[in-house]
Amino acid sequence: MFAVNFDELQWESPLPGARFKSFSRDGKKLRIAEFTSEFVEPHWCEKEHVGIVLSGELEIDFKGTLVRYPEGTAIFIPAGASHGHKGRAVTPIVRLFLVEEA
Repeated sequence: MFAVNFDELQWESPLPGARFKSFSRDGKKLRIAEFTSEFVEPHWCEKEHVGIVLSGELEIDFKGTLVRYPEGTAIFIPAGASHGHKGRAVTPIVRLFLVEEA
């Protein structure tokens, strides 16, 4: 009743090198996201992201400041223009678990 089985959800692929599975309820979205080294973020993202790197290593460019997030590292990026960011996979594949506003 209060469980989400991501194995039963279909992958969605909005851009080359990126895919995700998501579940939304009560204004929240749970998402498993996977990025490969092929993924190129087309725009600066200004959305909030809260989650954890499940596997691989992610690098986020905060408009010139690069920060690496290895496996097991939590991510907390507040919403807003001053936090514009772009992510990329450092390893061949990086997988994240994210909690977002729906």
